[in-house]
Amino acid sequence: MKGRIIIIEDEKELGELIQLYLGKEGIEAALCPSAEEGLDLFHSDGADLVVLDINLPGMDGFEFLQALRKESRVPVIIVSAREADEDIVMGLGIGADEFVSKPFAPRVLVARIRALLRRSRTAEPKTLFFGPFNMDPEGYSLIREGKRVTLSTKEFEVLRHLVSHPGKAMTADEIYEDVWASAYGDLSTVAVYVRRIRQKIEDDPRNPQYIQTIHGYGYRFNPEMVKE
Repeated sequence: MKGRIIIIEDEKELGELIQLYLGKEGIEAALCPSAEEGLDLFHSDGADLVVLDINLPGMDGFEFLQALRKESRVPVIIVSAREADEDIVMGLGIGADEFVSKPFAPRVLVARIRALLRRSRTAEPKTLFFGPFNMDPEGYSLIREGKRVTLSTKEFEVLRHLVSHPGKAMTADEIYEDVWASAYGDLSTVAVYVRRIRQKIEDDPRNPQYIQTIHGYGYRFNPEMVKE
């Protein structure tokens, strides 16, 4: 099972040991010694799961988790030497999926990671990543480098539909029928919404890099901008 993991752990040897065991399972893992670096990496590259220590220099694990949950529901496993009930309750209460106490057997942690990845992939819609953005399809949330991009419901649905089909050319008719659930309507509406979305996500709306116009046909989302 492949996946992209961020390990936020200031104990370098422990972090590298977790990396080693994950690598043997074919799971890519990046190690960050601080919560700040972990949050920056999540914003730039995304992740399928986060392994999070609580006691960290600067921002602690709880603060990181609170910041992360404002923009994503990516699974989080807390690993900590703090075994007090209140720490476990707090961690789970603010959005952690599991709590593993140190010391632990790396094989056991990897097994939990694999199980949580399987569960999250079948239970929840996948977060979509493109350029500096991450999109929560179910939560109607679009985040750019930690800041929420304000979209109307229909703007979000049009963008979600395009991002979900990178590289696929779509006519205005197809987009209208899929997003508005109707085969009848004013198709110029699609162009209006595409223009509004470009104003909010493109660095230069007149030279769009994300939503491309296929002249004489319709639109497509640039597949080169999508991160797997």
